[in-house]
Parts: sequence; C-alpha cells; structure tokens
Amino acid sequence: MKRQNFEIENDRIRELFLKEKHREPERFARRIDLSWSVWMFGLEPIENSMERLKRNGLSFLELKGDISMEVEKVRSAIDRYGMAISGVCGLFSPDRDLSSPDAEISGRAIEYILREIEFISKLGGKYMIIVPGAVGRPKAIDSQELERSAKNLKTCAKAFSAARVAAAIEPIRSAEVSIVHTVGEAIDYIASIDEPAIAHLNGDIYHMLNGERHIGLAILECGDRLMNLHIADSNRDAPGKGMIDIDMVIMASYLVGMNRPGRFLTFEPLGPYPDPYVLSTQPCNVDVMERLVSDSVSYFREREEIVRSL
Repeated sequence: MKRQNFEIENDRIRELFLKEKHREPERFARRIDLSWSVWMFGLEPIENSMERLKRNGLSFLELKGDISMEVEKVRSAIDRYGMAISGVCGLFSPDRDLSSPDAEISGRAIEYILREIEFISKLGGKYMIIVPGAVGRPKAIDSQELERSAKNLKTCAKAFSAARVAAAIEPIRSAEVSIVHTVGEAIDYIASIDEPAIAHLNGDIYHMLNGERHIGLAILECGDRLMNLHIADSNRDAPGKGMIDIDMVIMASYLVGMNRPGRFLTFEPLGPYPDPYVLSTQPCNVDVMERLVSDSVSYFREREEIVRSL
C-alpha cells in the first residue's frame, strides 16, 4: 500500500535523525530539559504547583504572566523545592493587545511586557512568550493589525536586550487569534521588527497540528529560533492521549537542538477551549492536574528513551 504523505514526512525525519545521530552522537547525548506551564493550575499557590512538578521529576517550570506575583515569594518556593524558571507565558487578552488600534489597550500590553521582563529577569528566566494578537479574539479588527503589533513590540526591544530575556513569538491556531497562525508567519513578523532581542519562537505542537502541513516540518522550519516548544496531544490532553506522533516530535526537537541548555519542551495540555485563559482564573482541580502531570511526564520520558535508543 502506498504510504500517506504525512507518513512519508515522518520517515524522512526519522532518517535524518538517525543519520545525524550517527554522524554527531555527542550532539544528541544531552537529554531535553522538560518544563511545565503552571498557568493551567489556576489560582493554586505556586508552592503547591512546584511540589507537584518536583515530585514528578521536573526541575523547570514556566510561570504564568501574572502581574500580581511577587518575586520574593516565587524565589522562596524555588529555593525550597530546588526548581528553576524556564520562562514566563505572557497572557494577551483582548484588553491587553499589541495589535489593537486603541492606544490605551496596546499601551497596556506594552506596559505589561516591560513589567514581565523585569519580573522574569529577577528569577533567572530565559524567555517571555509573546502573542502578537489577542487570544480569544479570532476575528480581525482591521487590516493593520500586524503592522501595529510589530511596531508596538519593537518599543520593548531594548528592555529585552538589557535584561537578557528572549522574546519568543508564538503562532496560535486561527480559532483563537486573528494574526500569526503559522511558523512562517511568525518568522515574517520577527523579520518586520528587525531587532536581535526579538528573534525567537515559542512553538506549540497542538497549534502546529491545526495550522501547519506537518508538525515535524514546522519544528525544523523553526530551526535555531525555537526557544521553547509547548507539548499537548491532538485533543489538547496529555501526550499519549491523542494521535500526535510524539516520537517524531522528539526526533525533530533533537535535530534543531532543543536538548541544548536554555531551551525547553514545556507541557501545556489545556483542553480545546476557544479562550483557554479561562483556566488561569479558576481554582485548581487538583485530582485532574495530578493525573495530567504524572501521565504527561512519564509517557514523554518513556518515548524519549525509546527514541534515544535508536
């Protein structure tokens, strides 16, 4: 039987992985650093979140871009549980929107970014995730959203550079945002800003499944720009609970150097909400999250070991 197109691409990525691993085994020796995006834990105290993650074998976490979080409180929890901060997930709702024609709303987004840069730099985080448009607003306001967004984000470049925090642009599926849905569009957006401090990507395999021709090819297209990769399966559940080929994701991730220090694969299994930010303001469903973390980490590490043994 003739193989389907996605299977052919899977085979090509596997062949490339095996070829490069044989050619430069030292490049593949280090394991990928895994992190967890804690904003899905909602209103749960950060200490509780860290305890859960540490118990399940994680050493990194991605913070929620919550302006009410206190640096010293987070630092105390970090010290207590021996964790480290990978970065911060910026939360860009319609009232905090870089692409808005309303100067008050776009100004709020700029002010928010500057505050979060200062916050995450004090905690040693490597990146801040930037969404060019508002999440939860898939309909465009007008045809100038991209230009406004790029112009507004460019004003934050010096702050990113001074703090040594990377701006990681995230492409998001068209059901959630009005602009920048694919890796190619994100690369073009970065090029239009033309600032060294705003040159990285935050990928998400769930959004890639919805917006790209092939997840593995999208990861390879990111290349060295990829700072962080969010992990959730086809149903936005834990990896292994849906139909995404996690082995292929792991191979592509190693090929672009995601096992290097300062780069992360971060679990973000949220569920298929049009506006997933709803989770950030709700009480934590502890039983659900306990299973979600355990299932995600154990399955991913199992598949990573299988891939590494090839």
